[in-house]
Amino acid sequence: MQLFEQDKNTNLLPYGGKVIYHGKVTEPAKAEHYLDVLLNTIAWKNDEAVIFGRHIITKRKVAWYADADYSYTYSNTTKQALPWTKELLELKQLTEQLTGHQFNSCLLNLYHNGDEGMAWHSDDEKALGKDTAIASLSFGAERKFALKHRESRFKTELILEHGSLLIMKGTTQSNWLHCLPKSKKINQPRVNLTFRSMVNG
Repeated sequence: MQLFEQDKNTNLLPYGGKVIYHGKVTEPAKAEHYLDVLLNTIAWKNDEAVIFGRHIITKRKVAWYADADYSYTYSNTTKQALPWTKELLELKQLTEQLTGHQFNSCLLNLYHNGDEGMAWHSDDEKALGKDTAIASLSFGAERKFALKHRESRFKTELILEHGSLLIMKGTTQSNWLHCLPKSKKINQPRVNLTFRSMVNG
């Protein structure tokens, strides 16, 4: 199938890590189905963060699912995992099949429109272990995804398509930051599933 013809060996980073963009991995009708199901059945909650002592509640919503009742702490707040839904297990299996990596958890993000984004950061929490793979499935509005090297400040970016898959692995989280820039032009929602491996799993 043409959807799977993206070169799995093309590294988007020039050095210091590995990011592979698989492109669209679901048929358009299937991508629409998953978007609808995820928007309406996931236990979405506004994300929270404690930054410089201030408790912040974001417009962006999140959800945390896993093989077991794992706790996940980032931005000085802790989440307890929920059990997988049928659709999340289907998407986990698809992601594992295409990437060759196994995952035991998934942090989902819901961006209602382009006014919501994600600032520069890396997914380097101790609970994830060092230099583990993180796979990202995108459904809904196409959004720009950018990466920036910590030292050289070299930047690269791409557009994440509806029903597409990207994986970050190797030393990417140690050497690179990534972000989802805001855009006034986008008025549709995007759901992002980031499959991870908790080391206590």
